[in-house]
Amino acid sequence: MENQFEKNWTNYNNGCPLEDEEVKRYISVLPSENQCRLAQNPFYCFIHFGMNTATAREWGKGTEKAADFTIKSIKPEQWVKHIKAAGASGIILTCKHHDGFCLWPSAYTSFSVKNAGFTGDIVKMVSDACKAENLYFGVYLSPWDMHEETYGTEAYNDYFCNQLTELLTNYGEINEVWFDGAKGANARSFEYDWQRYYKLIRELQPKANIAICGPDVRWVGNEGGKTRKSEFSVVPKSLCMAETVSKNSQHTAKDTAKLRNLKSTDEDLGSRKVLAESEELCWYPAEVDVSIRKGWFWSKNENFTVKSGKRLFKLYLDSVGKNCTFLLNVPPTDEGVLHKRDVKSLTSLGRRIAQMTSKPIAVEQPGCLNQDNGCLDFNFDCEKKLKYVIIKEDIQKSQRVEAFDIYIKKKNGRYKQAASETIIGSCRIVALGGKRCVGARIVIRQSRSNPVISEIGFYA
Repeated sequence: MENQFEKNWTNYNNGCPLEDEEVKRYISVLPSENQCRLAQNPFYCFIHFGMNTATAREWGKGTEKAADFTIKSIKPEQWVKHIKAAGASGIILTCKHHDGFCLWPSAYTSFSVKNAGFTGDIVKMVSDACKAENLYFGVYLSPWDMHEETYGTEAYNDYFCNQLTELLTNYGEINEVWFDGAKGANARSFEYDWQRYYKLIRELQPKANIAICGPDVRWVGNEGGKTRKSEFSVVPKSLCMAETVSKNSQHTAKDTAKLRNLKSTDEDLGSRKVLAESEELCWYPAEVDVSIRKGWFWSKNENFTVKSGKRLFKLYLDSVGKNCTFLLNVPPTDEGVLHKRDVKSLTSLGRRIAQMTSKPIAVEQPGCLNQDNGCLDFNFDCEKKLKYVIIKEDIQKSQRVEAFDIYIKKKNGRYKQAASETIIGSCRIVALGGKRCVGARIVIRQSRSNPVISEIGFYA
């Protein structure tokens, strides 16, 4: 009978080269300091709030007036309190959505809170609330603007950069700048000056990641939480501009619903086959953006659609637990607070995340593996109900592991396969449902050079 542990990365590597010039090229691709910091804080929240909250729409019409924003007060401290309790590390606020209405008193337009009867600067109120609770703060600024008259002309790039400068200089440290490529089907034909936007962000907020329509974080490809079997961080550099192409953008409000069920045709983004055909590579990790309810902006008609804490936790496992970041949208109501149903689900999510690692059985930091580490064995002090295995690579040495198996050790000393997985990356969470065992064995089957494992944790 064939020894099930005999073939591993040290002697077989699934028939793939362990060390050659191509492998050296792949593992030379490393994350930036900003991307490493993001990987350490992989769960944060979107706040969709603005004119659409007041008018009960998903997308504006472009005909709104500042007075249509009828909301008089907000409680960002309440937002932050419950988002932090959910286990999130930061907030990204929709400072300007497609309708063009600005949540700060911009000097470059009259279409903002300063002419809406609202007393205060909403961006400042939210950023201050984040700072008070040590949460990161990020900004969303829609490139498409239905209201601005200069849109569709070169002057609009100046307008956009002026507003971007306001957001990047008046609200302290910005952790992420989030762009999307949405553009209505009837919008004027216009190419955004992305490189100019990126240059400005690098100059004014060098610690900020630029997401989705940007070079630091890529969109997973849908808004339903679906991730790939293998979500690689090392991918062809051409993907960096994929979402900036107009034909790939959302063109109607209905496209939002379509995206939630989208099955990506590009399932394989980072295998050896794909990378071998790409001259330039980059570190470009995926972000999973999902709303807690059906829509992205709050609607009283959608209170019944709020996802349960159990459902949110599954999305967490399928994103953070599969080498992605998780951006959960939580939209405040037209009374300026998070709805009680959203709060209940956030509280449940936070409890489940905390419980996942509350009972550690064994946690080790193996580091760089050598030829004696074909199998990694872990013995427990007694029989345990193993619920989760959490494995993390040292991504400062790139992403290397391509396939691994988990075996549990029974009381009779025999091993039983519990999971067969592909990549690890910054974090891989494997849920085992409470399997009884006295130990475990990790067998890395395939790797790009020696695996470098920063941590392996077993939790009851």
